[in-house]
Amino acid sequence: MGIDRVEGSGAEATPRVVQGTEPTWRAAGQNTPAIDRTALSEFLDTLLEPRRFSDYCPNGLQAEGKSRIARVVCGVTASLALVKAAAQSGADALLVHHGWFWRGEDPRVIGPRRERLATLLAHDINLYAYHLPLDVHPDVGNNVELARRLGWPLGESFGRDGLIRMAHLEQPTEVGSLARLLQDRLGQTPLAVGDLNRPIRRLAWCTGAAQDFLQDAIDAGADAFVSGEISERTTHLARESGVVYLAAGHHATERFGVQALGQRVADAFGIEVRFIDDPNPV
Repeated sequence: MGIDRVEGSGAEATPRVVQGTEPTWRAAGQNTPAIDRTALSEFLDTLLEPRRFSDYCPNGLQAEGKSRIARVVCGVTASLALVKAAAQSGADALLVHHGWFWRGEDPRVIGPRRERLATLLAHDINLYAYHLPLDVHPDVGNNVELARRLGWPLGESFGRDGLIRMAHLEQPTEVGSLARLLQDRLGQTPLAVGDLNRPIRRLAWCTGAAQDFLQDAIDAGADAFVSGEISERTTHLARESGVVYLAAGHHATERFGVQALGQRVADAFGIEVRFIDDPNPV
């Protein structure tokens, strides 16, 4: 699976390879593997079981494109930059963690939403999005993939829909060591609050914007809780409870599940899959 990165910012961003060799699509033709859209939909829905979740957005096929799929681009968020990069790559489908049509959003197709949707439809690209189902999956989910990248034990899941994981570390670690590990593996400096002198033996985590699960982690006996974002209230709860909270980046902590899912698709069908990163400092 090729790995690219959107270089630059905004709508004019273009893809640039940052890992591996230049990925090349096989030219469309008789020898190019392709699958029916329904086959990919059934495979993803069977693997991720989206009907088990009460989510903030529709999971699965969000926008219909070509009926045959030979080339898939996966990424974290279906931004305009990523849609344009997928179109430039000749993708038939875009597979993301953060799709569109979120609960509570203005439903009108105007402004940036219109441009994203128009670009996708103009290039006949299917859009697949899996939110909570991809966070919690025990094999390709964001939580387990983050643990693998950081060398943590996978631990056990708990909380609503099993959205939080917690593991007992073999050796206690210091907050500074944990922060350096996150920075090294994720590429950005985490923000740590709470009792920064507390040894960490029981580590809990949930990728993305799970700062309001901090109380659940405290109740479960965690010494530290890692997620992506932080709110003003998070600092006070961490300080007053004596637990450490580390905000390591929403995008940064959620880059890995969709890559594992993309690899699973490539292995299952033999079609071309490429991960394109549209960096986000949040």
